[in-house]
Parts: sequence; C-alpha cells; structure tokens
Amino acid sequence: MDTPVERPLVLFDGRCGFCKIWVEYARRLTQSAANYAPAAERAPEFPSIPEEAYARSVQLILPEGERLEGARAAFTLLALAPGKGWLLWLYESLPGFAPAAESSYRLIAAHRNLFAWLTRVAFGPRVVPLSYERIHDVFLRLLGFCYFCAFASLGLQIRGLVGQEGISPAQRLLEAASQALGHAAWWRLPSLFWLNCSDTALEAACWLGASVAVAILAGMRHRAALAALYVLYLSLSSVGQDFLSFQWDALLLEAGFLALVFGRSTLAVWMYRWLLFRLMFLSGSVKLLSHDPNWRNLTALSYHYWTQPLPTPVAWYLAKLPEMMQKISTGSVFFIELAVPFLIFAPRRLRWIGAGFLVALQLLILMSGNYAFFNLLALSLCLFCFDDGIFRLEHSVAFRRRPAGLRFAALAIVLLGLGGMYETFFHAEPMPLGAVERLVGPFEIANTYGLFAVMTTVRIEIQIEGSDDGLTWKVYTLPYKPGPLGRRPAWVAPYQPRLDWQMWFAALGNWRENPWFVSLMKRILDGQKPVLALFEENPFPKAPPRYVRALAFEYRFTTPDERRTTGNWWARMPRGEYLQPISLESFVRTGE
Repeated sequence: MDTPVERPLVLFDGRCGFCKIWVEYARRLTQSAANYAPAAERAPEFPSIPEEAYARSVQLILPEGERLEGARAAFTLLALAPGKGWLLWLYESLPGFAPAAESSYRLIAAHRNLFAWLTRVAFGPRVVPLSYERIHDVFLRLLGFCYFCAFASLGLQIRGLVGQEGISPAQRLLEAASQALGHAAWWRLPSLFWLNCSDTALEAACWLGASVAVAILAGMRHRAALAALYVLYLSLSSVGQDFLSFQWDALLLEAGFLALVFGRSTLAVWMYRWLLFRLMFLSGSVKLLSHDPNWRNLTALSYHYWTQPLPTPVAWYLAKLPEMMQKISTGSVFFIELAVPFLIFAPRRLRWIGAGFLVALQLLILMSGNYAFFNLLALSLCLFCFDDGIFRLEHSVAFRRRPAGLRFAALAIVLLGLGGMYETFFHAEPMPLGAVERLVGPFEIANTYGLFAVMTTVRIEIQIEGSDDGLTWKVYTLPYKPGPLGRRPAWVAPYQPRLDWQMWFAALGNWRENPWFVSLMKRILDGQKPVLALFEENPFPKAPPRYVRALAFEYRFTTPDERRTTGNWWARMPRGEYLQPISLESFVRTGE
C-alpha cells in the first residue's frame, strides 16, 4: 500500500540532468506548496508505481492518492504557483492541446540529453522563475510618458484641427453620425464628447489626460488613472477623424487597454508580447503582400530616408549610403520584421537576442524620422522580452493570481488579433469572428498594423499660397515640413504636428480625395485663428487673403556637392497646381 502524502509530492529520476534542471525550477516556483524527491530515495513508499515509470516521466502524487504523470503532472504542478495555472487550463479546456502536450512530453523524455543541452543554450546553466515587477514599473512610466506626449501634443493643436472653427469640426461629425445612425452612433463613435463637444471640452480632455499621464509617470498605479487615460484618448480618437487615424494612436489605445485590464499579471506579459509580435510581423508582411517592387528588389530604403513624412538631419546622411548598403539594410528590415518576432515567444536567452534586433530597428527609425511617440512606445513593449534580471535583481515569484475571467478576455483578444492577421493575409473576414471584430472595432482593443506597405519613391510637397489680387502670392509655411530649401530637417518627435503629417498624405493623392484639405483652404480664407496657428506664421496678419491656391513641388535631398555650393538641404522642381485659385465666392457657388 502506498504511503499517504500531506502535500503534492514529485518523484523524479535523480540521475537525469534534464530532470534536475527543471525540477529545481519547479521547486523555486512552487516553494512550499509541493515536496520533491529523487525516485531512488522514496520509491519503496509507493509500490504501486512500476520502476520503469520513473524513467519515462516524473510522477506527481496528490494528497488524495491520485497519481499523475507526463504533461498533465507537469501542468498540475505548475498550477500550484501563482499565475501559472493557464497551462493546466489549456490542457483541460482547449481541444487538441492535451494530446499535443503529451506527445511533446514523450518526445523530450526520449531525448533528454539533447534537450538538456538545448535548455542550457536557451536558458543558461539553470532555469529560474522570472519576475516582471520592475519591468512593469518601468513600462507603466513609459506608457504614461507616451500618453503625456500624445495628450499634450494634441492639446496645442486641437482647436485648429477639430474645434468649432477648426479644419474638421468634431461637432459636425457627431451631428452627421447621429442623423445617419441614430443611437447606434454612440457605439460607432465611443466618445465623451457626445455630452459636450465645445472647444473648452476638447482642450480640457487633452490637458486632463496630460495631467493624469504625469501622475502615472510619477509612479501612480491606480486602475482609475489608466481607465481615465484610455477613455479620454479613445474619446479624442473617435472625433479626431483624419488627424488621429495614425497607427501609433491605435497602438497607444491597445497598449493602454492591456494595462488597464490585465494589470501586473503574468498574463499581461504574454499579451504585451502578442501585441509586439503583431506589430512587427504584420509590418513586414504587408511589405511583401503589397507586391511593391521596391521592397521585393530591396531598393526601398534608397527612397525612404528622403520621401518619409518628416525626416531628421540624420536621414540626409543615411540617404547617401552606397546602394549595396541600402539593399543590405532593406534585407535586414525583412529579417527583423518577419523572422525575429518569433523569438519574442522563445526561451529567455533567445528572446533577449530577438529583443536586441527589435530595439536596434526602433532606434534606427527614431534617429532617421519623426514618428511622434511610436518608437518610444514600441521600445516600451520590447521591455517584456526581458525580465527583472536585467536590473540585477533576485528572481522571485511576485505575481498575484488573477480572476479566471481574464483568461477568457485574453483568449478573446488573441482571437481578434488572429482575425486581423487573417484579413491581412487573405483579404477576407474570418466568420463569425469578423462580426465580433466590427462590433468591438470602435474601441481599438485589437488592431491591425503594417507600416510603409508601399514605398513612396517621389516626394511631392504641397505649398499653400494666398493673394489679395491674384497676382502676388504669399506662402503659408508649415513649421516642420520641407519648405524653404535651406531649412534643416527638424527634430520634433515625440511631438506630432498633425497637420504637417496629414499634408504628406494629401500629397499622395489629389484634393478631391482629401475633403479636409478643401476645408483647410476655406478656414484660411475665413481667417480662422486656431487654424492659422498651425502654420509657422500668418503672411496676412491684418486680414485674410481674397484668394488661396496650392502648388505641387517635387522635393529631394540635395547632393553633397549641391549642399556645399548652396547650403541647401533640399532641391525641388515645380509640378503644377494641386488646387487652382479659389475664393470664398467659390464656396458660395458650390453651397459649401
């Protein structure tokens, strides 16, 4: 008769190096919740267990007398540790997971020496439970800083962009949505501004958000603060139209939602890794799926540095690299965005290597272009490829248990992310998941990403001009766009001049495809101060011009010789009119 045990007892093959490594890991993880002993020491107490059983698997003996082995034993043992019960949940709940886990266990057991070597390569000489407490602290502070940059940047521009006298008034959007959708508009455009959409309310939301973000940056961990940030930024994003439609706005909302829902749990670590994986892997995938020849023949970066929206001074020098270096760089982007993301889910040492590549890419983008808070936020997500060991702290099991409902929330978000990836690859909705995606889409909790799917090879800049007589024209210069040829590319991130950015997109098409641009021209003719404040200066300070027009110019970086001779960073050629001269009478005739 077997000897009863007071707490779960693990019997393992004490001669197996692989077993010793992972049993020591489990011992640290479960601490006093279980006992461990080599089979040779206590096997006589359990005569019902065949001797050959110890050679094929660990044996887990429970207080009620039940004996488990294989993957089920391993997952049941791990479930005794805080935050580690999800593997047992998958084993018991996800169809197909249990047989796959048992097959994998048998494969490893049959090749223990090989997997002992692989363990040392991937994890080091010993495997220790990992803590992410300090990682979470640093991430939340960086998230708070990203929120601050987003809110404060927007607060300085909100009136001119979507205010009552702005380019695309939020009030007009909400009224049109209400008329078209009725009460459903509140779901399609989730926003506090349904209650009050005045300029004061818009600005108050920005500065309240910035203030709460400072509190997060200072160390506040309260969920209410994270909830306020998410709700306020979602409210602004819902009414921001073209000016808040950037991928980093969606990324900030998704990262903020994960912080709000999953807190500081182990599950949160995996959800952030899943977000980072989708961000990077989809960014690489769309480049191939677009069939853009410049990506496929590795010449994309020969154009990128000078055609990107807001280059930095470093971009001028990077654009001068030899063609072979540009091709090698482009190939490296594919490697980092398509292959490296899989290391995010790899064991510790391999994950660190992958994080090194991801961090290097983000730093290069940060040095060469102004992408608001995007690079900082992406770097923040890379933190979860590490653990508290990078701070030379002792590893400990520090996570609190989370309600089982969070597992379902995590599974839902993962499935929504997979649905978005399916749409990207196959250009079709995965039913019925597509219906769920449309339902929760307005809340931006599981977004689809993909940067620079098609590389722009020509840089067109739109120059807005005003005139009182139709003969003499004065230029409305944007503060951070290439305009004057001698202007050095600016360092502006993490601030985002959203009109400057949107003008880059407008130049990719024509004014008919950008209704907001026509509205911008009307606001200039009206002399609306919030809109004029978005420009470097107002060339008509006393009264607005009678006419406005927009010209197109093709810009490029100067060559080294041109820059030495002229001092200019840019050269340009005229490309005709983008919008013919118009006046307020033009809008009266068209009924606008």
